[in-house]
Amino acid sequence: MTFEVFLTLLVFAFVTSITPGPNNLMLLASGVNFGFRRTIPHMFGIGSGFFTLLIGVGLGLGAVVQSLPVLYTILKFTGGAYLVYLAYKIAVSRSLNAVGGNERPMTFLQAAGFQWVNPKAWVMAVTAMATYTSPEAYYMTVLIVGIAFAVVNVPSVSSWAAFGQVMRGWLADPMRLKWFNITMACLLVASLWPMLK
Repeated sequence: MTFEVFLTLLVFAFVTSITPGPNNLMLLASGVNFGFRRTIPHMFGIGSGFFTLLIGVGLGLGAVVQSLPVLYTILKFTGGAYLVYLAYKIAVSRSLNAVGGNERPMTFLQAAGFQWVNPKAWVMAVTAMATYTSPEAYYMTVLIVGIAFAVVNVPSVSSWAAFGQVMRGWLADPMRLKWFNITMACLLVASLWPMLK
C-alpha cells in the first residue's frame, strides 16, 4: 500500500467514522444523559467491535455474507430491530443519568456486540476491505485497514459524546431533555432508512 493510498484510507475512515449514524447518535444521547466520562466504555466498545468486524470481513466473513444475501438481510433486520429498541429506551428517558429507566450507559461489550448487527458498520467494513486491500499483500493490508480505523475511529466518535456533554447544562431542563431524547430517538430510527433499502 502506497503512502497516498494510506492517506486516502485515513480520510475514508475519518469521514465514515465521524458522520451521523446509529453509533454517533447514540453517543450524543449518552453524552447528554450520562456525561462524557461514563460514555467512555461505549466509545471503546464501538472501536473494538468495529475493529474485530473489519478483520472478520477481511478474513472472509464479508465474502460469506455477500454470497448469502439472506444472511445479510437477517443482519440488517436484526440490527434494525435492536436500533428501534434502543431508540425507544432513549425516547422514554426523562432525566439526566437515566435512559429508559437504566442508570448506566451502554457497556463496552454491548457497544462492541452492536457493531456486528449495525448495518452501517457492515457497509463500511465491506467497502473498506474491497477498496483498500491489495491481493499482493492481502493479510498485511487487511491489518493496515483495521489499524487505520482503530486509530481514527475512537477520536472521531468521541467528539459526539463530548458534544453531548457540552449540551448537558442546557438540557438540564426536563422539558428540553424530553424533546431532545425524543428527537434523538427519531433520528436514530431515521438513520436506518438508507441501510434497510
